[in-house]
Amino acid sequence: MNSTWKNLIFPVYLPTFLLAFGSGILIPILPLFARSFGMSFSAISFVIAGSSIGTVLGDVPAGMILERINRRTGMLIGVGLITVSMIGVGLAHTGIELILYRIVSGVGLALWNISRHTYITDVITNQTRGRALAIFGGINRVGTFASPAIGGILGAAFGLRLPMFVSAALAGVVVILVLWFMKEEHAETHEVVQHEAWPRIKRLFIEHFRVLSTAGSAQIFAQMIRQGRRLLIPLYGATVIGLDVDAIGFIVTTSAAVDMMLFPVAGYVMDRFGRKYVSVPSFMLMGLGMGLIPFSTTFTGLMLATVVIGFGNGLGSGCMMTLGADLAPSDGTGQFLGLWRFIGDMGGVGGPLAVGNFADLFGLETSAFTLAGIGALASLTLLLLVPETLRKNA
Repeated sequence: MNSTWKNLIFPVYLPTFLLAFGSGILIPILPLFARSFGMSFSAISFVIAGSSIGTVLGDVPAGMILERINRRTGMLIGVGLITVSMIGVGLAHTGIELILYRIVSGVGLALWNISRHTYITDVITNQTRGRALAIFGGINRVGTFASPAIGGILGAAFGLRLPMFVSAALAGVVVILVLWFMKEEHAETHEVVQHEAWPRIKRLFIEHFRVLSTAGSAQIFAQMIRQGRRLLIPLYGATVIGLDVDAIGFIVTTSAAVDMMLFPVAGYVMDRFGRKYVSVPSFMLMGLGMGLIPFSTTFTGLMLATVVIGFGNGLGSGCMMTLGADLAPSDGTGQFLGLWRFIGDMGGVGGPLAVGNFADLFGLETSAFTLAGIGALASLTLLLLVPETLRKNA
């Protein structure tokens, strides 16, 4: 293993695993915790979407901030906000508090995500980027493999608040890892005064409008189905089938097990054949799995549907991050990736909100069919409108 890959293990990959593990603990817990406050499906969807709302608010400013500070500082500020906000979620007593703390968490996540995404883009070439970011996505999946079941067990045994504090503690460990292992070697070298930042963002948007509108649309649809499933599956299992929290945690963990096994395949195919060879079938399969959920009336039925979703998501491990890194210009990488994640995170907001509002109006079954259609839209947009970005002969 060369020094470039070694530079990713402790500063990026291990912290990613710990944060993913902490986030996975909350998958079966957070919707039910919000429900314990007597909130409607629509209100619960705001709790789940709160993190994505925060990332939408923070993405572009985070990209601008990275023009003025180094990657290490950006990571530290981001994960520090995540730690504090998760403690707040665990101490919350009203739905409004939950939403506000989740938004703060999302702002921290924006800075953390763009800092590490930019760092990887700096140190990895186009020809190995698919594998690097597939590993990155795979580590996220490994982190969420066992954690939903653990979250369900902790919630059932000790109450729904304890998992929030466990998640906060894991984020605190990440702060220590970044302080200890991260060495800043790839900060932006050009100086940017504050009044020039917004004109540069505007210029990047105009120059890359076509790709941001086409690939960006696919990014929106992709994040809608990915984030929407985090609300739909626990609520459908609890309210339609009548499953308890540990059973839901087991279902989510099983799906994650299938998901995490595919990231080596995803990385190899992206770098050998092209990015679209994984992204197009990935979201089509996720849509198919969503379409199976309304026909699920038992634990086993919901398990099978979520396994299909997990297979599709695993096949697309790292694909949208790779696409964004491929498209990013060398001048203003952080700002472009801020725009890229801003567009995707709008989908991350829209997915849970669509699930919650359609559930209140028409039922959770309609929400599932809506996400199925969104998955098909993501797949078709990538197939028909987005060019292949692997440079095989570069």
